[in-house]
Amino acid sequence: MPGRRTGFTLIEVMVALVIVSLSLAAVAASMGQMIDTANTMRDRTFASWIAQNKIAEMRLAGVIPEVGESSGEVDYANTSWAWTAEVSETGVENLLKVDVTVSYAGVDAPVRQVTGFIGEPVAPGQSNVAWDGGQPDRGQQQ
Repeated sequence: MPGRRTGFTLIEVMVALVIVSLSLAAVAASMGQMIDTANTMRDRTFASWIAQNKIAEMRLAGVIPEVGESSGEVDYANTSWAWTAEVSETGVENLLKVDVTVSYAGVDAPVRQVTGFIGEPVAPGQSNVAWDGGQPDRGQQQ
């Protein structure tokens, strides 16, 4: 057919651009969601480390902590964090439960809560476990 031009019409190009723009918007939304998830996981990991460090500090103090609540703030990974440690009794002698809640400083919503237990301190080189290192007595006489 003489005089017939080949190529895309303006409407075909516009439809193709709409499809591409919708695809790019979906990819951008997905990337944004993945970034938010990664940031949340990073912050939860940091909060967990802060709580575990606080429990370790209480264990390493060498004294049984008092039952009650304490709190403080710490700067970690370029962020200000607030922690609250609640020490409670477990019903077992010389064993206390410690719940440490970590949140962003100035924000009441907790990011992570970690529970640990603190027992009676033991002098270095000693053990509070009664075990003679032998085989258990199975009621057999030799």
